[in-house]
Amino acid sequence: MAAGPHAPCPIHCHAQARPDALALWTSDRRWTYAALDAAVAATGRHLRERGWADGARVALRLPRGPAFVVLLWALWREGAVAAPISTRLPDVEAWRATSRLHARGLITRNREALNEGDGGADAVPPESIVVRNVTSRPASTARPIRRRATILFTSGSTGRPTAVLHSWANHLYSAKGANANVPLRAGDRWLLSLPLYHVGGLAILVRCALAGAAVAVPGRDASVSEAVATTGATHLSLVPTQLRRLLDARQGRAPERVRAVLVGGGPIPSGLLRRGSDRGWPLHTSYGSTEMASQITTTSPGASRADLQTAGRRLPHRRVQIAEDGHILVAGPSLCVGVIEGDTIQDPREDGWYPTGDVGHFDAQGRLHVQGRVDRQFVSGGENIQPEEIEAALERVDEIERAVVVAVPHEAYGHRPVAFVRTRGPLRPDAWRQTLSTSLPKFKLPDAIRSLPEAAVDGQLKVDHEALRQRARRG
Repeated sequence: MAAGPHAPCPIHCHAQARPDALALWTSDRRWTYAALDAAVAATGRHLRERGWADGARVALRLPRGPAFVVLLWALWREGAVAAPISTRLPDVEAWRATSRLHARGLITRNREALNEGDGGADAVPPESIVVRNVTSRPASTARPIRRRATILFTSGSTGRPTAVLHSWANHLYSAKGANANVPLRAGDRWLLSLPLYHVGGLAILVRCALAGAAVAVPGRDASVSEAVATTGATHLSLVPTQLRRLLDARQGRAPERVRAVLVGGGPIPSGLLRRGSDRGWPLHTSYGSTEMASQITTTSPGASRADLQTAGRRLPHRRVQIAEDGHILVAGPSLCVGVIEGDTIQDPREDGWYPTGDVGHFDAQGRLHVQGRVDRQFVSGGENIQPEEIEAALERVDEIERAVVVAVPHEAYGHRPVAFVRTRGPLRPDAWRQTLSTSLPKFKLPDAIRSLPEAAVDGQLKVDHEALRQRARRG
């Protein structure tokens, strides 16, 4: 699996070297590398018959599962570009995304969506393409590693979602750097706890394929706690909400077989890190982006409590620097090909570096501290306020488990901060404001502290700041 101009599919390589090794775990089937390789090859032939190969864009709107995994590897093996679309999107939005990308087809199980198309692309159910049971021995096919491989939509939390184009090399180098930091070997199982329309979910597939490990697909309705118990997972990727639910559901120590829990997707409350660490969960805090094909910095195994309060150190095959104004800039072979704008692909680099939109700094130990998003900063009475600073101060209060701060319009000051919190007891806004006054200047104290609605955080990969802003405006 050399990182040269061409390379064979890693699934096929392991099928040749270790055909009986576990590649994909599901509740009703254990897929060996040989079986997965054969299914990928047969499915690829169906894709090619439809003309969905060699650069063709194909949208996938499916729940995570073996069909999705087989389709992704088949599309990549055939040189097509996979465009996973969120299953949360309404049918009309899914078709709009498909049309926006000029995709040749949309693969979905949603019968309503199959009838919503406008003729620009064919919509088909996965059952008409995916071949699950086949015993042939496919031939090896090497393809350029810099071929275009995926289009992923960013969360769109601050506007229209961005369509990010990656090459296979982007995903390959992202996985190589991640595996160099968090050991992954044959026989391990990484829980597919993130959706495959998210870069964090796709990264799990590539990391496991490079290492010859298995992807463990939980039941559709299984909680993370249930999945950890049933899948035999050794590695997890979680957003903070998933980690909190896991710790709430499992009161004891972490299972000994779990060797790594990668936590990302936004700021992680210090109290949550403390709970997880105290119970023996092998946590890794990280910082990444869709544009960089997942992780950029991550803490090492056995990280101290002080390390876990940071985003960790730069991983191999990435470059990171801090601009004079504090903006985090990144580059390297995992950086995306570009951003799709209509019929063009825009290079996101500025003077060779991609501006992440985040502000941060490196400490003397080379650890990255992410202070917040540039687009979340606001001005109140002529003073700059970074909401993440207030959130961190609130989360240092013993009773507060999670805090989210948003800006609301104010007639005299332009904008003022309002906080939403999840607590272990009753709301005590006045007492908490008094506590905050010992570490924050008066102009940064939130005007109001309210209960954090579950819907704005739970089930979301990103906090729904717009929903909270609307709620704050209503009073």
